[in-house]
Amino acid sequence: MADRKPFHHGNLRAVLLDQAQVVLHERGLSALSLRELAREAGVSHAAPRKHFIDRDALLDALAERGFARLAERLRDAAAGEPDDFRRALHATASAYIDFAVAEPALLDLMFAAKADSPSDGVRSAVTHQLETLLSIGARGVAAGAYAEADVERLILVLSASVQGIGALVTSRRITVSQSEALIDDAVALFLGGASTDSWRAFADEHPRQIWKDAAL
Repeated sequence: MADRKPFHHGNLRAVLLDQAQVVLHERGLSALSLRELAREAGVSHAAPRKHFIDRDALLDALAERGFARLAERLRDAAAGEPDDFRRALHATASAYIDFAVAEPALLDLMFAAKADSPSDGVRSAVTHQLETLLSIGARGVAAGAYAEADVERLILVLSASVQGIGALVTSRRITVSQSEALIDDAVALFLGGASTDSWRAFADEHPRQIWKDAAL
């Protein structure tokens, strides 16, 4: 345990969050315990309470960090396609699916377990993630895809579609490769149904794919 003493000197909070995320991923929400995290970190049972007053505070911090990391991934994905809005939307949606596949339990904590009574920190993290999506959506105005007044409504619609696709993947009803084609469909329908005639023409060129082999 001697090699764990540095945890007392400024990074215990991060260590506890890292370990909590591992436990959440491997054993689920019910397995999370401040006492057990303290034992695994090699600190006293009381030490985690300097950073998290109780288990719920730990879950809040996990959800906050999850939203922050998700927002960062979405922002980076969109930034990787600076010249093509359609490709930027697809990259953003794919980044969301990748996050959902990598951390399904964390995603469930973020959107379900902490949804009924979010802390101020969780509420702020959610707002930041939405602002990230809205900033990506604002590119569609410059691309002529839709009016500025429609950005929030349309991004929420697309977000709901992508979250649904993510749920199909994490429940193993479709594969990740199938999700990529579904994302193509969602983006084409999104742009085609919400925009000018030129974007509708794009949607006509990319017909919706039928999933005959999906276990729905």
